[in-house]
Parts: sequence; C-alpha cells; structure tokens
Amino acid sequence: MTKRSSSLLKSIFRIFGPGVITGASDDDPSGIATYSQVGAQFGFGMLWMVIFLYPLMTAVQEMCARIGLVSGSGLAGILKKRHSKKIVYPLASLLLIANTINIGADIGAMSASIRLIFPQLPFVLVSLAFTAFILLSEILVPYDKYVKILKCLTLSLFAYIATAIIVGGNLQQILVSTLLPHIEFNANFAMLFVAVVGTTISPYLFFWQASEEAEEDVAKKKMKEIGKGTPKVSKKEVKIMRKDVMIGMAFSVSIMYAIMVSTAGTMHANGITDIATADQAAKALEPLVKSFPNAGEIAETIFALGIIGTGLLAVPVLAGSCGYALSEAFGWREGLGKKFNQAKAFYIVIAASTVIGLWINFTNIDPIKALIYTAVINGIVAVPMLFAIMRIANDKKILGDMTNKRLSNVLGWIAFVIMSVSVLILFVTWSK
Repeated sequence: MTKRSSSLLKSIFRIFGPGVITGASDDDPSGIATYSQVGAQFGFGMLWMVIFLYPLMTAVQEMCARIGLVSGSGLAGILKKRHSKKIVYPLASLLLIANTINIGADIGAMSASIRLIFPQLPFVLVSLAFTAFILLSEILVPYDKYVKILKCLTLSLFAYIATAIIVGGNLQQILVSTLLPHIEFNANFAMLFVAVVGTTISPYLFFWQASEEAEEDVAKKKMKEIGKGTPKVSKKEVKIMRKDVMIGMAFSVSIMYAIMVSTAGTMHANGITDIATADQAAKALEPLVKSFPNAGEIAETIFALGIIGTGLLAVPVLAGSCGYALSEAFGWREGLGKKFNQAKAFYIVIAASTVIGLWINFTNIDPIKALIYTAVINGIVAVPMLFAIMRIANDKKILGDMTNKRLSNVLGWIAFVIMSVSVLILFVTWSK
C-alpha cells in the first residue's frame, strides 16, 4: 500500500464514527438471512422498503446518538433516572435474551460460511476460534485500537455490492421495484415485512449507539466515566455526529438492497424461494450465476466472506449493547475504554452472552425458531423503547437546546407507529 492510499484510508476512517459501525453491524448474519429470504420469496418486490426505512432508522439512531453525546450517558442509565427500575430491568433482561440468541445464530452462520470455503475445517473448532477471537479482542484490546478493528470490518460489507454486480439483473425492473411499493395481503408478506422492519430498527442498536457516543466523550476526556458528569458538546460536534449517522444508515440500507438484488436475481429467478440461513444463501448462489466463467464460485465465496466479516463486527456490538444496558441498569462500572479489572461485571456480561450464544449451536434448539423468538422479543422491546427515546429526545432538562426539531419528531413517531403495527401483525400472524 502506498503512502498516499494509506493516508486516504486513515482520512476515511477518521470520518467513520459510532454511526457507521452501528449501521454496518445492522447487517449481521441473521439480518443477511432475512434479506436473502425476502429476495428469494418476493424477488425485487420489497426493494421499495429501503427508501421507506432509511429516513425512519436515521431519525431514530440520530436521536439515540444525540442523547448519548449530549448527556454523556447510555439509554439505560437515563431510563433508570427517569423511570422506575421495574421498567428498566425487564427491558434490559429481554435485550440480553434476544441478543444472546442472535449472537448464537451469527456465530453459527460465520462457522458454516467459512466451511463453504474450507470444508475440511470442523464446525466446532471454527466456532470456538471465532468466539475466542471476538472475546479476546473485546476484552484485551484498548478502546482506541478496538474501534479501528471494527471500522476495518465495515469494509467486509462491500462483498455484497460485489455480489450484486456479479449477479446482475434487469435494471429497469429493479428501478421500478425500488420506486413503486409492492404490497401483498398474505401471511408470508406480512411476516417478512415485520422481519425486515424489526431487523433494521432493532433495540440493540439504540443502546449501542447512545453508549458509544458517551464512550467517545470519555475518550476525548470530556468526562471520566459514562454517566458521570455532563460533557460540553458544541453544535459543530452534533452536526458531525449527524453526518456520521446518515452515512452509517445509508451504508446499512445499501447492503440490504444489494443482498435483496443478489438473491432476487438468482434464487427467486430460479424458483428457490426458501432460504433459512445466511450460509444457505451463499451456497445457493454458486450453481445459479452464469455471467462469466467461475462466477458462481466467486459469488459464493464473496458472499460467505461477507458473512464472516459482518459476524465479527456484529457479535461484539450485540454483546457490547448487553454489557452497557445491564451495567447502567444495575449501576456497574462500564466501558470498552476500561480494563477488565476496572469493569468486571460489564465484561462478564459480554463474555457470558457470547459463550451462551456459542452454546446454543450445540443444543437441540432450532436456530430458525430461535430467531423468530428474537424477532418477537425485539419487537416487544422496540415499542416502549421508541416511545421513551421520543420523550427523552424532547426533554430540555436532559438535552438543553439540542432537543428534537419538527422533522425528527414526525419521523420518530412514524417509526413508533410502524413498529407498533408490526408487533400487532406479528402476534396476529402467530395466533393463526
């Protein structure tokens, strides 16, 4: 790498902040499986959701980021001060359960994907290696260096853009499907609509975003610990944060779009309409892509490498959001900027959620059913969390003159209504 290209890369990474890491982690292996299923079942029919969801998820994540940046505290910490512990504890516990299941699914998908490239490697060994690497990195690597690792892992998402280019498709049909909403009144469409919304606007992202912005305040020495003191934040810093969030969410939906295009152009077009896991999606690509010699094998490998990279990014975010939420709920010392002996309970939560997630892969628990339960839990947690976020983001006692403007309120309440309706659809569909 030349000095010029190295300097350019460093400049880009300086722009990348918590928003970009959050957006990239949104496309975790379980999310990839959801988007693949959408593309396989409905072709290009749900591409319009990318344009529909982008402003909503951006508004919600910007609020979470602003709350963390301006208050210097995570969401659970603020909720604990504003509301009863009887509200905070159940929300944090449900988040822990949902995230742990998600971690298990992600580790399983990563291990299965690497075996698509190196089939001789045992699943157990690969799963243990991934878990050990993630835990050691999160616990032992200093915060400033660890964030750089996460930023590098965001580049793995470009694998899906490469796959979409290899797969190709009818550009006119793709454009029409992107701009014109397509809705079907049946149970499958309703379930996948809810799954996409729940995967994209997910509670663990709320907690992670706010806590990471507060973590940045600590790293910049504006305060000693998360939740201890109120940092001085300029309007310029808020503008930079907003750009970071907008870029991160644009990154997230772009990858969602590329995955839907890839699976619609191959699997749906060839009659494959049922993809249960992310690694199945990668495997299914190989025999279906015929655009140039060995394109199928290349597409499968790129897709699989993307799953591994996003898993390495998403699992620490899932486990980290558990650590932040429970630490703030119970008043423990927290922060990736602290060493293990300075925040033992925080790191034990991270380790426990990751190890239990690994253990799920060696039980008789159906991973697909487990992910459905996760979707239900996330939906339940998201509704009161969005309501609370809206209240906090409009509270002058917490944010001073940096409360919501009209557009943020409109988009935030629309997101709240959409999530509430999604949960109702989920329960109605389940009851049948």
